[in-house]
Amino acid sequence: MERKPHHVHWADITADRIIKQRGDKDEYVLASGITPSGVVHFGNFREVITTELVARALRDRGKKVRFIFSWDDYDTFRKVPANLPNKEELEKYMFRPIVDTPDPYGKEESYAALHEVNFEAQLKKVGVDLEPVYQAKKYRAGDYKEQIKLALKKRKEIRDILNEYRKTPYGDEYYPVSVYCEKYLTDETTVIDFDGENTITYKHNKHDYEAKINLDETSLVKLPWRIDWPMRWAYEKVDFEPGGKDHSSQGGSYTTAKDIVKIFDWQAPVYLQYDFVSIKGLGGKMSSSKGNLITVDDILKVYEPEMVRWIFASYKSNVDFAISFDLDVLKTYEDFDRQERLAYGVDQGNEKKTNMAKRVLELSQLSEQPTKCPIQPSFRHLCNILQINDMDIVAAKKEYASQILDERDERRFNERSERAIYWIENHAPDEFKFRINKEKVETPISDDVRNYLNELVSFLESNFDNLKDDKELHEKMYEIMHAHELKPVDIFGPIYQLLISREKGPKLAGFIRTIGKDRVIKLLS
Repeated sequence: MERKPHHVHWADITADRIIKQRGDKDEYVLASGITPSGVVHFGNFREVITTELVARALRDRGKKVRFIFSWDDYDTFRKVPANLPNKEELEKYMFRPIVDTPDPYGKEESYAALHEVNFEAQLKKVGVDLEPVYQAKKYRAGDYKEQIKLALKKRKEIRDILNEYRKTPYGDEYYPVSVYCEKYLTDETTVIDFDGENTITYKHNKHDYEAKINLDETSLVKLPWRIDWPMRWAYEKVDFEPGGKDHSSQGGSYTTAKDIVKIFDWQAPVYLQYDFVSIKGLGGKMSSSKGNLITVDDILKVYEPEMVRWIFASYKSNVDFAISFDLDVLKTYEDFDRQERLAYGVDQGNEKKTNMAKRVLELSQLSEQPTKCPIQPSFRHLCNILQINDMDIVAAKKEYASQILDERDERRFNERSERAIYWIENHAPDEFKFRINKEKVETPISDDVRNYLNELVSFLESNFDNLKDDKELHEKMYEIMHAHELKPVDIFGPIYQLLISREKGPKLAGFIRTIGKDRVIKLLS
């Protein structure tokens, strides 16, 4: 497919803005991050994919990009999520660093690592390549020692910036750090003095304990989020980082970070707000405390990897949207296939829509884009084919044998089939599901309908193999129906009962042809 410099997508517009505002550089640093306090859900993925799409746009412009992802695993473990084993054991680690909290499943070296390893593996499945930065290691290596000292020396300036947006202002007691107690290990502490050089005095809030620690000799001191974020912008020389609605509101963490970063002798990176993403068709609101979060892996059970990228790339970053698990899954697949055909020139559209379809599809690829449009088995029809073949992908593939021309077609068919099966078994409405009866079923049928069926069976025995298309069979069924002075309501219900023991089903003429001559005649006779 022809490739040109792009300026149509929001990722391209943002890349151009970064180059313009930050100047022509050898390398641009893009950042994203999260605290691994629980399962990393697909809503967090929007921040990552937003950054990754901008990184791709920069690379398409011949720019070198460093995409860092900060795991804030030196944050405090503040809540035990629901649906976890060994809760009593986890509660012993409340208010200690997440990185020191054990994995309740015993798989990884820590609770933090459990979520880090899982999310990083999920990102690889959707083609996201980044450089993870583990903040606990950075703090414990003393990498931020001088920045912590600087924040303490500039504490009144930082306090005044924060107070501009606080209902209850901080007083002279404010210190821009938290301390993990060396004796009780938690951050339930209060700093009561800084000597102006390198020594902090703190006390534990729940125990009669007070101590001094030397900043040059300890790693127990950490900057809180509103100071830590801009400090890392300066430390990593970040050029771009997006933020959610919560950070972007007036007085939010981005508002204060823009000023605090100047204390660390840097400027706020180019910023892009992204909106929230929701789920449609699962019922109930996602909640960390309830443990019913949806992950990227969950999305991948229903949508192909390229489609997951395509869904996020299709919406402007500041537009909220929902990912469907209900019947709208069919529409999402139809929309994707339509846009893919438009991008490849299979379908025609105006220049603006075609260029956008091409660019979104490029940004959706896991690797090199195919030169021709891959096979597009209609998701709706594929669901029917799979159910007719008792969910046997190999058997269902025979229906598409002439369309599967290469390895990419093979992967598309297999991935789409696996997702269709999962969706049918877990999310499709009951009226969408069926199984072809193995043997004839007994169902009350009037003499008029039985005569109709006998004539239909006779026609199928003689003409099934010569039918040109579904329309020909459909018209013949109606011709016989009118000859017997019957109505659609008289015949369709009984036929579906005989075939699948349901009142309704897929469009009947095509359904009969897909089931096959022998099975249909056996069940209708």
